[in-house]
Amino acid sequence: MDVIRTVKVKLDVPDERCDDLHQTKTQFLHCANTTAEWAWRYPNDHCVTSKQTAENALYDQLRNETALTANLVQKGIRRAIEATKSGVARLKKGEKTSQPHFDAWSVVYDKRSATFHRDHVSLSTVNGRVECDYVLPAEAEETPIGEYLLNEDYEFRMSTLQYDRSTESFYLHARMRRTSEQEQSTTPSEDAKHRTVLGVDLNVDGSLAVTSTGAFVGNADEMNHRRREYEKTRGSMQQAGTRSAHLSIQSMNDREHRWMQDELHRASNKILEEAHAHDCTHVAFENLTDIRKRMAGAKRFHAWTFRRLYQYVEYKAEMYGIEVEQVSPAYTSQRCSSCGFTHESNRRSKHQFVCQKCEYELNADYNASKNIARKLLKRLHSGQTSSGGGAPCQCALTSGMLNLNGDFHASVKATAEGESTDKPTSSVVGH
Repeated sequence: MDVIRTVKVKLDVPDERCDDLHQTKTQFLHCANTTAEWAWRYPNDHCVTSKQTAENALYDQLRNETALTANLVQKGIRRAIEATKSGVARLKKGEKTSQPHFDAWSVVYDKRSATFHRDHVSLSTVNGRVECDYVLPAEAEETPIGEYLLNEDYEFRMSTLQYDRSTESFYLHARMRRTSEQEQSTTPSEDAKHRTVLGVDLNVDGSLAVTSTGAFVGNADEMNHRRREYEKTRGSMQQAGTRSAHLSIQSMNDREHRWMQDELHRASNKILEEAHAHDCTHVAFENLTDIRKRMAGAKRFHAWTFRRLYQYVEYKAEMYGIEVEQVSPAYTSQRCSSCGFTHESNRRSKHQFVCQKCEYELNADYNASKNIARKLLKRLHSGQTSSGGGAPCQCALTSGMLNLNGDFHASVKATAEGESTDKPTSSVVGH
């Protein structure tokens, strides 16, 4: 099992070579956009989703049109084909989409177009190679840079160069893979004695995610507000129609993307902290397929946000030896996590759940997260083949653990309120 980490490190680029990197980006995006225009043939014909077919058709042309190395031309072509594949998948589901277009500042490098070192990197450009030192913190030991970038147990993989227009700085998003096997033993095996599941419910408003341990993670309302503000500002700039406005829009897109990535990284870290603190072996999410159709008020923005958060949790979970899986979303918001009674009237409002049978009352999203955990528990339990009935499976809750038989084991850290109500306290919610 590989452990993959992405580390963001600032580059010290020689002033006289900055323009070479900008030109490289422009030509890289030209390769991607030219490929996207050629591959996207909807609705009159089938789109091209084969990387080899695209390279055979466009490689020579793009090599002649640019000063890029062969590897960077191939990377530009492949980026467009991956985006085209995603678009075709959405079309097959009946969703609306359009030809991919690339304008964000980024260039993809691998070991053929870049030489990665622990203190600097050599990057291929339209004007030969440029060597850039890393800007390292004085105390890097307990930072991602120290844990992964400077750690000999990790090797460099395909990475992305990006540019922050507001600070006029270049950053390498270095993708690192662990080559040491020393942490492999932390991976839960098929014969693990216990399987403990953390359920995660995702939301378009209120908290971005709510866990079965009562952690309310992120702020979906703040994300929505920031998104609307960016859209308003972009709309005003587009009406101006000037080159300056166009450049400002590009800078704003980059800034918004970075902010969203930071928020989602923080949210994914919090989810995994909860899972690790409760000794969870699994994290359960709802199946995100067709999320826009299933969730009232969900937009393309929310679908992207949920998928990216899931991806971040999935790849970071490897460090803890935790598995991340998806379950069916059916009735998770209507079922009482206490007695199992399922009815649409149980959901009083967006955030209030009151069971019409047993009168169990709690936050609706928290209730859903427990149901999500239970669904994965049932699947894990049914998949066991032990003659003794299988290893114990349990759901991680605010105040302890609950198994499929309804047996509850209180946590020694639980408060009296938590043991009696299983409701998230204000300290957990973060009010």
